[in-house]
Amino acid sequence: MSASAVRARGLAALLLGVAGSTGLMWLFGRLEARWVAVGWVCFIPWLLVLDRVNSRREAVLSGLVMGLAFTAAIFGWFPAALQSYSQAPLAVCWLALLLLAPFMELQFITFALARYHLRRTSREGPLAFWRITLTAALVYVGTEWLSPKLFAETLGQAFFASESLRQGADLAGAHGLTLVLLIVNECVLAAGKALAAHGLREGSRRALAPMAMLTALILGCFGYGQLRLRQVAELETPKQQLVVGVVQANITKYEKLAAEMGTYDVVRMILDTHYQLSAELLQNRKVDLLIWPETVYPTTFGTPKSEAGAEFDAEIREFISRSRVPLLFGTYDLEQEREYNAAMFVGLGRDGALERSAYRKTMLFPLTEWVPELIDSPRLREWMPWTGYWKRGPGPQTLPLQLGEGRTLTVAPLICYESIFPSYVAEEARRGAELIITLSNDSWFSGTPAPKLHLMHAAFRSIETRLPQVRVTNSGISALISPTGEVLAEVPDDHRASLALTVPPTPRLSTLMVAWGDWLGPTALLLSAMLLLGPSLLTRRKVRPAA
Repeated sequence: MSASAVRARGLAALLLGVAGSTGLMWLFGRLEARWVAVGWVCFIPWLLVLDRVNSRREAVLSGLVMGLAFTAAIFGWFPAALQSYSQAPLAVCWLALLLLAPFMELQFITFALARYHLRRTSREGPLAFWRITLTAALVYVGTEWLSPKLFAETLGQAFFASESLRQGADLAGAHGLTLVLLIVNECVLAAGKALAAHGLREGSRRALAPMAMLTALILGCFGYGQLRLRQVAELETPKQQLVVGVVQANITKYEKLAAEMGTYDVVRMILDTHYQLSAELLQNRKVDLLIWPETVYPTTFGTPKSEAGAEFDAEIREFISRSRVPLLFGTYDLEQEREYNAAMFVGLGRDGALERSAYRKTMLFPLTEWVPELIDSPRLREWMPWTGYWKRGPGPQTLPLQLGEGRTLTVAPLICYESIFPSYVAEEARRGAELIITLSNDSWFSGTPAPKLHLMHAAFRSIETRLPQVRVTNSGISALISPTGEVLAEVPDDHRASLALTVPPTPRLSTLMVAWGDWLGPTALLLSAMLLLGPSLLTRRKVRPAA
């Protein structure tokens, strides 16, 4: 067979393997219970390709193609959403996504390289399989943690569809579930290859160790999940109920509306709609706290920029005084010349006067909300007029909310993008938070998988901290999330509604994620470096005395 024919055959095998794994990952990533089992085998077609890699160049190519295919399949909705926001040509948006793919999905390249290196340098024997499997999985998880991911995705998040399996996230986050997924895939492949190569009798003997490992991992994950579910249920002590009212008005794309109607009329419409939905809610139910979503009041509160702004501020205060229900809402906060995306709390103090406090968003979405000063320039603003001007807040913090009857509620406030960062939320939990409150604006992604994915991220933060969560968005998905990640109530995407949510009590259950933060990523990097470099360093030390 000619060299060109060999290359063509290898390329065909690569594309077939990548297509197989990408398809399985796409099914797994649908977050549906019927596809959970696919996670245990989704890597196998690509692993078969990696078993045939004969050079570093082929390993890099395999990882690069896998990363591109994964990005196109899982985030194929993003270019259209980016086009809607920036008005850039769709082809340019696709090009930007694919150019970023090797950096956002770098774990596929490093995994392929590590696996090739280990297969080439490890001696034959049972220990070689375990060294390759564990080290490559750690490289994958460590690289994922280190990579500049816009959406903080990892395949283990798809186990959210399993009530039991997702509970393991309180140990090592969703990355811990990804580590288990990778090891199980390797074990399934090893067992299948042993049976195919050696027949049923001899193959069963050789497959015993990987089969035992994958069985122990899967049953262990299910068993741990059941244990934690029972513990949460037992520790949810009855106490005074907390009822939170949420408003999802489904008013989207403020900038476009402002261009059509004028800024004043848009703010007028937004506030009137929220007043009406809130009044309907308060008429039917006693509520301890009312919440409106991110940037629902699209100007500065407390430091008005115009007479109209001062009138709107006074209106909001009057509404709170009249309803006698404290309000937490999204707005802008101004300090000197610095403007922040903020969550503003306004309520009645102990003396009956209105008091306000603010939380300023820290984790801003790159470019659309914030431009690093290092690259900010008039030329950049001219090229990309849609870039944001907000400044970063001071970091994780809790917000004490004064409710009625002298009650105080300590919350972990999050605004939109912040809900995808485990360590950020864990720090707020360590500061004594009793409830996570997330304000979000997902309107630019309405009609795509993004609202569902964002809700999934939020649910993992509740699992990791064992805190209930109230999530309020402009257009969906607003939800009440339990400490086990269960969505107890929701307003779907592209719907208008107001709900009164009875928040489950906090179980006060300690977790490793709260104690250590997002610890697995850096630990995986360190361990994988030791496993990769350790043998060669030992060999050098042995050679020196002999020399």
